[in-house]
Amino acid sequence: MHGLPQYQDDRLLVGSATADDAGVFKIDDERALVQTTDFFTPIVDDPVLYGRIAAANSLSDVYAMGGRPITALAIAGMPTESVDQDTIRSIFQGGAEMCVEAKCSLLGGHTIKNPEPIYGLAVTGIVHPERYLANAHARPGEHLVLTKPLGSGIISTGIKRGQCSSDLAATASMLMATLNHPGATLAERGLIRCCTDVTGFGLGGHLIELCNGSCVSAEIDASLLPLMSPEVLDLIDAGCVPGGSHKNLDHTAPHTSFASNVTDAQKLIFADAQTSGGLLLSVPDENLAAVMETLEETSAPCAVIIGKTIPRQAFAVHVTHSS
Repeated sequence: MHGLPQYQDDRLLVGSATADDAGVFKIDDERALVQTTDFFTPIVDDPVLYGRIAAANSLSDVYAMGGRPITALAIAGMPTESVDQDTIRSIFQGGAEMCVEAKCSLLGGHTIKNPEPIYGLAVTGIVHPERYLANAHARPGEHLVLTKPLGSGIISTGIKRGQCSSDLAATASMLMATLNHPGATLAERGLIRCCTDVTGFGLGGHLIELCNGSCVSAEIDASLLPLMSPEVLDLIDAGCVPGGSHKNLDHTAPHTSFASNVTDAQKLIFADAQTSGGLLLSVPDENLAAVMETLEETSAPCAVIIGKTIPRQAFAVHVTHSS
């Protein structure tokens, strides 16, 4: 979007300038629209599960802005010569199921022919114009909290190579198909102002965007990063690291300082490209207990403090290893 002409409207609360998860546009003093779109190619073999994960990933951007999804349109590209109608319908079935779970009306969509399958949603949500969450709202001294464990990129590569256990594949699939709805509850209760979801750029990339948007830096402890399973480390040793995660590490390197005792595996976990990952919250100290209680109440997969925000430094992120 950089360099493209932009219509200026005072009602635009969040645009593309701060690399946020979605745009926010004020309707009146009580309502603002949250809008986003996302889609990707299959990462699992089961078509219903693929549809569920892709839909959860699309809906996540609205939750990351503190909104609740209200409508969605399906976006799909399908190679009709090689993918039969039953499989296509199953993908759409999974996406529709996730919209029902999110209490979001699926209004229709558009499908084109494409050399490989793609599926996702364009989602519209609603948020109070004074309660939306954004990358620009973090302040020094806040706690950084993750709501899903890491490792889905590495696990997905392990699945494709036949090196991932069936138990871990099932765990990862369940987590990727879990909605990030706690973000909306936290915003409605006024407990946080800054949030992003951890997706394709990995924890490191999205944390850097948050730091740049808020003009802060962050200190995180690599030993505190939650994993979907210790098996993730075995998959790293086996070389099951996607190319996107290596690219993420290269991209984050100029903006990150790593302590000398941070391992190569921890660096790859920091950079691992996530699919439908969790929320990364910046939590004021006085609200930490209430946030942790809310995450438990809303059944967040995890609630792990991984570090804190600090005044802006030369590097956006400092990664340490305490144990």
